[in-house]
Amino acid sequence: MGYRRNELYYRLTLEDNLAYNFDQIIPRRGTNSLKWDTYPEDVLPMWVADMDFQSPQAVIDALHQAVDHGIFGYPSGLHSEPNQRRELREILVERMARLYHWQIQPEELLFIPGVVVGFNLVAHALGGAGNSLIVQPPIYPPILAAAANAGMRRIDAPLVPVLRDQRTLHYEMDFDQFERAIAPDTRLFILCNPHNPSGRVFQRAELERLAEICLRHRVAICSDEIHGDLIFAPHHHLPIASLDPEIAQNTITLMAPSKTFNIPGLQFSFAIVQNAEWRKLLEAAGQGLTGWINALGWVAALAAYREGEEWLREVLQYLQANRDFLCGWINENLPGVAHTCPEGTYLAWLDCRSLGLPESPYNFFLKRAKIAFNDGKAFGKEGEGFIRWNFACPRGLLEEAFTRLAQALKPVVQNKLTAER
Repeated sequence: MGYRRNELYYRLTLEDNLAYNFDQIIPRRGTNSLKWDTYPEDVLPMWVADMDFQSPQAVIDALHQAVDHGIFGYPSGLHSEPNQRRELREILVERMARLYHWQIQPEELLFIPGVVVGFNLVAHALGGAGNSLIVQPPIYPPILAAAANAGMRRIDAPLVPVLRDQRTLHYEMDFDQFERAIAPDTRLFILCNPHNPSGRVFQRAELERLAEICLRHRVAICSDEIHGDLIFAPHHHLPIASLDPEIAQNTITLMAPSKTFNIPGLQFSFAIVQNAEWRKLLEAAGQGLTGWINALGWVAALAAYREGEEWLREVLQYLQANRDFLCGWINENLPGVAHTCPEGTYLAWLDCRSLGLPESPYNFFLKRAKIAFNDGKAFGKEGEGFIRWNFACPRGLLEEAFTRLAQALKPVVQNKLTAER
């Protein structure tokens, strides 16, 4: 068992004359990296969602300039609206109009330290103790925890896995089930689009039906769209709030440059809140709890949105090639393993239950292959027997993972192939 180099993949990535070298393997151990310093040195980390690529050069240059100045005082804009903050607001307003034909106003933007902070803040502001919150597992673990953090009851309306081409998993919404799950005390629904970990990019018809149900039942929508810039052709991201003014008034949208430009450690995100009353509620709920944006995070966000588009275009090209390479290798080398072919994000979702492993796939691959994936059970009970694979890495690291998996799974797969003959 092994893998064959996909020559088409190599031609696509090597002959595109990319300005950025995403093949470069940059050592990250000992750099205070959650991804690389959590596990022993012989473990290859392909779990937490950050990329093993340098951020856009414009971001690095802007941070160098700020650091070289050498004074790190309180950032401006704590009690006023300075020029820099106004500039970033205008950039984001233009970005929403250009990408989604979504007209927002500068004052409808609230800046927050992170998207996780955002949906927890929304749960406190619009939900609260004694009410319920609805989510769609398998889903990003902090979304599962948001209800309890706000003293709310969590209601699960799971996505439905549909098997395409015998191997490809495609997750869909069961709208009747979703509507039945809504209780009289349901105040909030946390949508994740693009969906983590399934990689779904929900289409207009799906979002319209979802929004209609929430409007009819007076359930507010908090939409986590942090991966909204990481979309593979021919798919397109559509913010649910951009569908209609009435839906916009019933939605709080959370976005960030953190996944897009690989700056998650700099703690910068924003909420688009077109409902003026809800903006006041969010601001009140965060008083004394959520601080201002990190000064360097602000610098990085401004540079990224102003000058990072070429880098984003190229990294998407590289990620899509990685996705295709990964899916092809799974189909060829892991018989019976169903998996997603993500429409967005850089996260693949593998159903390993058919392998018949002697322990959970997370533990098996960590011990036998020395690879750290995300354990699927963290995403809800629907993730038992699954792993989440972060493929946002240089090609050489992906190849190394293939080699390790091939060796670890060789006896398992050989036995399976023998049984199927």
